[in-house]
Amino acid sequence: MVHIVWEFRVPPEQRAEFERHYNRDGTWAEFFRRDPSYRGTTLLRDSKDAGRYLTIDDWDSLAAHDAFKQKHHDEYARLDRSFEKLTTEERSVGIFEST
Repeated sequence: MVHIVWEFRVPPEQRAEFERHYNRDGTWAEFFRRDPSYRGTTLLRDSKDAGRYLTIDDWDSLAAHDAFKQKHHDEYARLDRSFEKLTTEERSVGIFEST
């Protein structure tokens, strides 16, 4: 299994909406659930910095994730653009494998 980790900075006025779209039942998770290789999303909020979040998307393999992203490229890009207003920063932390 692979865990794809992203870090976000979210201003106070956008936090509720960000959490709604990025949590385990949010818009992104709903989109990813189209693929049987998707295993779920975890949304974490920093306990000392309320504007800092991590998402962890779990997939059976990186190949499955990449194939999904390629197959749904246009919709993925549209979703990504539509949520840009919710964050001030977004960065890939990395792709981690379960051991």
